[in-house]
Amino acid sequence: MLRTNFPKTGEEYLGGESDGWEYKTSFTGTTVKDAFVMLRKFLEEEGYENVPLPKDAKELLLFKNPPKQQQLQLFNERGYSHNPIKIFFPNGKRKENTLLLCVYNENDKKHLVKFHGLV
Repeated sequence: MLRTNFPKTGEEYLGGESDGWEYKTSFTGTTVKDAFVMLRKFLEEEGYENVPLPKDAKELLLFKNPPKQQQLQLFNERGYSHNPIKIFFPNGKRKENTLLLCVYNENDKKHLVKFHGLV
């Protein structure tokens, strides 16, 4: 299980890659909804069932293009973030039904500041 046995640097795990701190993988479906269902299932199976996620793909898509006139911008990435995961929307027409998942190693001593890009 990913959450309890985070892959080491250079180690592949279920089609994704790890640098010991960040595990990256992608999910492509016929629709974004299909990709999100696969991603959600993966997170549940890998021990991340308690991480809050958007309720469905429609809600997830709200994070793709946030409002332009925000008073405070917490994240520069196009996607959803909730420690220890980030879900991104890749650029390009051919990737419109793909979601990129990044999972971060919670056992790293500087996990929280690294996750928020402070170091």
